[in-house]
Amino acid sequence: MSTLSNPKCKIVAVGKRRDGGTRYWCLTHGDNATAKYGKRAKKCRYAGVPPVLPSQALRLDLDHYPGGVALWGAVPPVYDTTTLPIDKGIHVHVRRTIGETKVIDDTYRRVNILRSSQGEESFSVSELDAIYFMVSSIFGFDIKYIACTRCNHAHLDRDWFSVHPHQSHLCAACGRTFRDHETAVGNPISQVATLIDAARKKPQRTRKVCRLRQTEYPGGIRIWGSNPAILWTAGNAPEDGIHIHAYKTDDVCSAPVVDDTFSQVIIDNLELDELEVRTLMAQRALPHIADRVAHLSCCKCGFEPFDEGVNAFSPRVRSECPRCQGRFSTPGRLRKLIANPLLKRLDLLATSAPRRPQMHDLGLIPEVL
Repeated sequence: MSTLSNPKCKIVAVGKRRDGGTRYWCLTHGDNATAKYGKRAKKCRYAGVPPVLPSQALRLDLDHYPGGVALWGAVPPVYDTTTLPIDKGIHVHVRRTIGETKVIDDTYRRVNILRSSQGEESFSVSELDAIYFMVSSIFGFDIKYIACTRCNHAHLDRDWFSVHPHQSHLCAACGRTFRDHETAVGNPISQVATLIDAARKKPQRTRKVCRLRQTEYPGGIRIWGSNPAILWTAGNAPEDGIHIHAYKTDDVCSAPVVDDTFSQVIIDNLELDELEVRTLMAQRALPHIADRVAHLSCCKCGFEPFDEGVNAFSPRVRSECPRCQGRFSTPGRLRKLIANPLLKRLDLLATSAPRRPQMHDLGLIPEVL
């Protein structure tokens, strides 16, 4: 096992807070280091995030793989009855020739992309770049390349900021605020396609249908919503739908017997809604709304709302049913919630599962105003 340890925080004063106190910033990890009462913290919030190990990084020369390269932001499935570890970061598919089996089908925390024919200069994609690209894309936000006007560091908008376009940004590198000339969401990934001369292809709707019973797959199943690829160099277009992995055994080295994207998925006679699956996947990657997504239903008529658009990431209070003017029941102590009926369907699926579904925690740090 590697003995790499996280580098120590380098904390400096970077200006004044709104209340006139000093604001401290960690230049090592790029995060706030101001403790309670405006004091200098001993360490920043990202000090505990493990460094990227050599085995978790990939150097990817596109010229070596004419069969196609694809990259996505990887997050845990919305439903997982396997015993496999969490999927987090950048998922990579690589083929040496068109139509052959994948020579790389794995997830990494960092991918350095280059074309040797154009020189050795590479473009680095981090796990947070990839995850928040997925979130912004699913919720319909375009991203742009934004660089700090003070230190020229490429800016990434995380969590709340990845779904709320804005002009004023806080640079992770120098800890200073700066303004861009446009209201937008910043993500360095926006430059990937242009830098390596490979355009993103629009996903095509698949027509495949999946019907399965969980008892036939004792190794478990995993369910994701499809999301736009960061990079896609294959000749065909990526597929749009619900992605399923199904396993016959618990062997962590075994490949899934079902590994495909479907337009319709019916498991144990329960049909899943593609938009609900995709939305829940993105919602679970936004730490500022953790525990705010719930299944809601009208006490009178049973209407189950599904929040879309801005409401899909903006918790709000509900009191009256739009269908019958009845009252909504809200589970737990929180009043401001986001409605997604998929949670109820996943609970129903769990009753016939070979084992209790895993609940993965991405461990992302909240970033809010």
